[in-house]
Amino acid sequence: MAKSRRPDETGKTEPGRPVDSAFRDEDLERRRLELEAKLAKSRPAAAEGERDGQPSRSSGYGQAMKLSSEFIAGIVIGAGLGWFIDRFAGTSPWGLIVFLLLGFCAGVLNVLRSAGMVSESGVRPPDLPDRK
Repeated sequence: MAKSRRPDETGKTEPGRPVDSAFRDEDLERRRLELEAKLAKSRPAAAEGERDGQPSRSSGYGQAMKLSSEFIAGIVIGAGLGWFIDRFAGTSPWGLIVFLLLGFCAGVLNVLRSAGMVSESGVRPPDLPDRK
């Protein structure tokens, strides 16, 4: 019966030169510290969703509810205004169609503003700092 090949702690399946585990542990620890230092440099001073080291009160679920309610509110208000105009001006269905599309656009714009993708003056890329 053939002997099964199982990897040792280094991941090798073949017999070979033994690896000094102390050297490997020191190397891994050094690499981990270097990675932590690089990550600390790349993170902003206060991570998104944290203030002074404390997590913010709004969770991802709360943020999703806020964004979806703003989007739906824009559509509902646009449709309501269109229906109201059609009802009293007799322009059915054009007022509803036009204001429903305007409500959709307003809802998308509100979501982008809340998410921080659009500023009041225009589109601002999220990766680039503001220039003054």
